[in-house]
Amino acid sequence: MIKTFSTMAVAGLMALAMSGVSQAQERTFRKMTAGQPAALNGAMTQAQARKACRMELSGTRESKASLNTKMKTCMNLKMNGN
Repeated sequence: MIKTFSTMAVAGLMALAMSGVSQAQERTFRKMTAGQPAALNGAMTQAQARKACRMELSGTRESKASLNTKMKTCMNLKMNGN
């Protein structure tokens, strides 16, 4: 009797643990896919945009804050297909 009860309790805990993991994965996926989709015409991924903007802005003699601002603007434009 005790063995049967403990087996059922372990099975219940395992099912509860597995459902918690899948719920966390689902929440993470929803966060990743939330927001507006990128335009397809000429849009770049974040890595591609960062690389292209870094090449465009290389060699400029400006403050770090100014470069960061320009980098963000450049990446946003490239990721939206502009």
